[in-house]
Amino acid sequence: MNTENTRILKGDICYSTDKDTLITVENGYLVCENGISAGVFQKLPEAYMGLFVEDFTGHLIIPGLTDLHMHAPQYAFRGFKMDLELLDWLNSSAFPEEARYEDEEYARAAYSIFVNDLRKSGTTRGCFFATLHLPATEILMELLEESGLETMVGKVNMDRNCPDYLREKDAETSAALTLSWLERTAGKFQHTKPILTPRFIPACSDELMRRLADIQKSYGLPVQSHLSENPGEIAWVQELVPQSRFYGDAYDLFGLFGGDVPTIMAHCVHCLPEEMDLMEQRGVYIAHCPQSNANLTSGAAPVRAFLDRNMKVGLGSDIAGGTVLSIFRAMAESIQVSKLRARLTGDGLKPLSMQEAFFLGTKGGGSFFGNAGSFEAGYQCDALVLDESRIPHPQKLTLAERLERYIYLSGDDWILHKYVQGRKLF
Repeated sequence: MNTENTRILKGDICYSTDKDTLITVENGYLVCENGISAGVFQKLPEAYMGLFVEDFTGHLIIPGLTDLHMHAPQYAFRGFKMDLELLDWLNSSAFPEEARYEDEEYARAAYSIFVNDLRKSGTTRGCFFATLHLPATEILMELLEESGLETMVGKVNMDRNCPDYLREKDAETSAALTLSWLERTAGKFQHTKPILTPRFIPACSDELMRRLADIQKSYGLPVQSHLSENPGEIAWVQELVPQSRFYGDAYDLFGLFGGDVPTIMAHCVHCLPEEMDLMEQRGVYIAHCPQSNANLTSGAAPVRAFLDRNMKVGLGSDIAGGTVLSIFRAMAESIQVSKLRARLTGDGLKPLSMQEAFFLGTKGGGSFFGNAGSFEAGYQCDALVLDESRIPHPQKLTLAERLERYIYLSGDDWILHKYVQGRKLF
């Protein structure tokens, strides 16, 4: 054991082992060796006696949070035009604003604000859409690398059904730019990795999807995109890819829908049963974005059905369809939205519990990065020390009760300390 690379945190520790199990250890010890959790202990093992302990007695310590879906360039215009539905919002707000990132000076200014705020949030890992602009995408990757967070970033691909000012010339050009981006950033970053990012089927021609599939195979890249977010979008996909059985099948026709390709599909609000079957079979990750789905009038995803099938589900802020970075807020809203769905649809799907929502924001989404999002032995040691001083309570609460209050009541800046792979960011 190399004691020089051992970090020990003491406090009130909460973490998930599965969607139904929340482990709580009062006055416990989290031991981290070389960035990896050695486990949580009620009493410090003899092997670690005499080592320095960071004592956070009285504070909750939880795993770092994962944001599985966010549009980094949209952070600058979050909170605008939230009265529109998805497709109208894209054309009137998202596309014009994303075009600004052709200007490198603007990109650096906007991305610096975003990364600075992200670093202070509870998010320790995330998967982000950039834009189609290579220099701006590299700027984002550089800033995220400097932040110390563990992230994946995608240069966006789009060659149809978008404004001329934000459309790549053709499939060949889009693929060539993607290859150039991958070559320019290869081996450059330790904590920021590339992820293949076809924006969504309506913006990507069949030829572009074929070329991206070839790139995916050559580089072994994971994939992120959107799925079954809005009824109008779903109908549009059927017109564009008439040979597909459903939206997810349009990705699957090109080999970009899970299986050997680690894949995140955001939203999944209106998935058909046969679409869910294929997602379950292929191991597709679902990025549930409750705030965005409400803001853009998309609906309420059937997350209970996904969990009952033991499908892979995490949470996303979906900036700027969503308006805040906080995955704590996404946890609370995932519960609230599931309650509304149960009441309004009568489909028999039981609302989510606090334990399940906490799992989604930690181990559920974190597992896309491997062993992340838990304090179980062998997991990457991402941790948050929480500040409850602004929400005092006259009674002695259990750790689970304190965690629930924090999820519902916390502000975006209520983090005392943040660790990623054992590295203390603040």
